[in-house]
Amino acid sequence: MDILHAALLGIVEGITEFLPISSTGHLMLASKVLGLAQTEFLKSFEITIQLGAILSVVVLFWRTLFTRIGMMVKIAVAFVPTAVIGFLLYPLIKTFLLESTTVVVWSLALGGVALILFERWHTEKEGAIDDVANITYPQAALIGVFQSLAVVPGVSRAAATIVGGLLLNLKRRTIVEFSFLLAVPTMLAATGYDLLKSASSFADANLGVLAVGFLVSFVVALLVIKWLLRFVQTHNFTSFGWYRIAIALVFLLFIL
Repeated sequence: MDILHAALLGIVEGITEFLPISSTGHLMLASKVLGLAQTEFLKSFEITIQLGAILSVVVLFWRTLFTRIGMMVKIAVAFVPTAVIGFLLYPLIKTFLLESTTVVVWSLALGGVALILFERWHTEKEGAIDDVANITYPQAALIGVFQSLAVVPGVSRAAATIVGGLLLNLKRRTIVEFSFLLAVPTMLAATGYDLLKSASSFADANLGVLAVGFLVSFVVALLVIKWLLRFVQTHNFTSFGWYRIAIALVFLLFIL
């Protein structure tokens, strides 16, 4: 992997982390297109550059994250299900799921169909929760359960949490914002645990590559978050469902 590869993967990460299209899945597919071998370093790189995207959330929402104790507790409650499931399934995720392009492609396709059908069926109810501060603890825990589905590459953490929140009668902007906030402990934990397990894969020569991917993903994610908050005011996620199906078909027909 060189600096150009790192920058391209950073762009992919920054664009896809907070959209309902699976950042992990897109990073795996992008690596395949770029001809990068699935080494231990690449697997850890794909997880670690997500910290750049997560840092963008901290910059934009630091007041909500660090000055509202109740919100911090709700985020912690939502994080617990994913933490438990991720810890228990880490060997499977690292050694099988993160190596299976087939799993990613089918997850993208089926997730796209599910997203389209959900948006066709879903209607926002009167009295839907319009502020993250009004999310209850049970609702936070259930959103965390939905998020845990994203341990399967291609499912999309953002899609799982957003659909879960909409089912729990949250307004679209509210669950999108909560999904941003929940990403912070989720990805910090995933990255930290991965680094403990695979620190030996980070040779000094790779630190510059990692820094480029981190910085690029941070800048791109800042722009995407601001755009998405405007987008959800007037749009649903059907277009993302069709995109997921289209990208999956391209890989099934021409690349795999």
